[in-house]
Amino acid sequence: MSGFGRDSDWLRNIEANPNPEVSIGSRHFVASYRFLGEDEAAAVVKGYERRNRFMAPIVRLVLSRLLGWRYRGTEEDRRRLVEQLPVIGFYPRS
Repeated sequence: MSGFGRDSDWLRNIEANPNPEVSIGSRHFVASYRFLGEDEAAAVVKGYERRNRFMAPIVRLVLSRLLGWRYRGTEEDRRRLVEQLPVIGFYPRS
């Protein structure tokens, strides 16, 4: 998720570089990426919230500050969230 929207420097760098390198722990790979559609992005956010329940109050506080409105983690809020902040999927390039 691009926490600062479409104008985020890291997102603009990825769009300018067709071969972004991704590091996850000790894994490093050249990635392909795509912007997730609203339904898929909302499902990703919902899954993240479900897997990280203990962090939910902190995540909601941070998202509320980034978004400029109170994020409560409802389905309606998730839809509004992914309209405002793009969610990007990365996968290793074959």
